[in-house]
Amino acid sequence: MSRRTFSVVICVYTEDRWADILAAVESVRRQSLPALETLLVVDHNPRLLERLTEEFTAGPEAAGPGGEVRVLANAGPRGLSAGRNTGIAVSRGEFLAFLDDDAVAEHDWLRHFAEGYDDPRVAAVGGRTLPVWASGRRPAWFPEEFDWVVGCTYRGLPPGRVPVRNVLGGNASFRRTAFDAVGGFATGIGRDGGRRPLGCEETELCIRLGRALPDAVLLMDDRAVIHHKVPAVRERFRYFRTRTYAEGLSKALVSHSVGSGKGLETERRYTTRVLPAGVVRGLRDALLGRPVGALRAGAIVTGVATAAAGYAVARARTRSGVAFSHGPITTYAPRPEAGTP
Repeated sequence: MSRRTFSVVICVYTEDRWADILAAVESVRRQSLPALETLLVVDHNPRLLERLTEEFTAGPEAAGPGGEVRVLANAGPRGLSAGRNTGIAVSRGEFLAFLDDDAVAEHDWLRHFAEGYDDPRVAAVGGRTLPVWASGRRPAWFPEEFDWVVGCTYRGLPPGRVPVRNVLGGNASFRRTAFDAVGGFATGIGRDGGRRPLGCEETELCIRLGRALPDAVLLMDDRAVIHHKVPAVRERFRYFRTRTYAEGLSKALVSHSVGSGKGLETERRYTTRVLPAGVVRGLRDALLGRPVGALRAGAIVTGVATAAAGYAVARARTRSGVAFSHGPITTYAPRPEAGTP
């Protein structure tokens, strides 16, 4: 494996995650394959921008190992997609890796990503994301088939290093040339701070990538592991329902953009094979005297129903036009740094 240069993009938006942000950066700095740089993109939060700029230019963290840390403001509209596009535009690496601001990467995270690119056809490599529950353990009712609700790898994804339709955005990497071919992440679809948790921007991007480069290969390598914090509010059934409904909204936007064939082909297998098997396991556990099995089965049925409701609502709304857009990566004029006039 030749030396590969990675720019790691971490999008941040709130001071409430200050300790998490520092832990994410530290995990990048400790990689066995050092990153060329870590880009902290701050989403329209001047106070956080100023604080991080001070931390990584004058504080003790500024001299740490593992590549330069650069702090910059999101130069596009508010939201995760524009933040990622800002990072892509200013990055210098041959490859870009994306890490959530409330996650930490294992020591060989970038090394495993890099190995996937020994094949020149590979345009993207994703990894495995494990939940770190605020309560210390998985809620008994929470089915593993729905771990995507909390931004983690879910039951039903194939193990090992395997081709996939799309990688998962909080733990993913791309060749820079992929963005040259298809532009950036679509704005108006990804997460936007504390608003309704829409997603699927990486799904839409990967489908566009597959269309533009039919020979491109996208991989999932479950050795590239990160650990993602799940706050207490996301362990609640109310959040589960809200998030699955939002996923239906997002999937409708994606299928409207790229067509239901590509937009939903992976989801069809998931809903016709993976989820029914989960319901059967839950009911079997209930029959064997483990009542939580019935709760898991009920959660699966609820998740399917609320996602379907969100999909139906969004399809009705998008008949007259798509609610998001994408274009080429733009090298934005730099916005004033914190503390400058």
